[in-house]
Amino acid sequence: MKENLKAQLLDVVKEKSLLTNVERVLTSGKTSNYYIDAKMTTLDPKGANLIGRLILEILKPYEFDAIGGYTLGADPIVSVVSALSAESVRPFPAFIVRKEPKKHGERKLIEGPFQTGWNVIVVDDVVTSGGSTLKACQAVEEEGGNVILTMTIVDRLEGGRENLEGAGYEFISLLTRDDLLT
Repeated sequence: MKENLKAQLLDVVKEKSLLTNVERVLTSGKTSNYYIDAKMTTLDPKGANLIGRLILEILKPYEFDAIGGYTLGADPIVSVVSALSAESVRPFPAFIVRKEPKKHGERKLIEGPFQTGWNVIVVDDVVTSGGSTLKACQAVEEEGGNVILTMTIVDRLEGGRENLEGAGYEFISLLTRDDLLT
């Protein structure tokens, strides 16, 4: 089932999110001749559903309390995964890590039903250097959570895996640059 979902997701990402022969500046600051506008897939009904179902399949062996990530890339991902989990034997909530704490109200850095001591999954839409994912992991740990796995929809294969694993995090990508460009 995982391979079928992955193949379908690859088709959607190639159709909706992959731009080639363009020059774009990435979040990491690097310039690239291809761009992955992942939100065109994560906010698409079919793309979101495939991502949610595939992530739920991958997460079956893991024990965790919630799924979350750094805004804005993780927002649609954690929402669909959490929503689909409501139909499973193990529903779990989602949380979002803000870029900076709110300046009013409760002044939270992490939004949603996050609790100290929870084991969590941290996701992002695209990983280049892993910087955004590392920021989310740091925020979780500063709030007393434990990151047991990091995930992305697409790994650009530009050092993100190495940076995340070097920081002690297990890392899984649903797709890689090589999947998209071959």
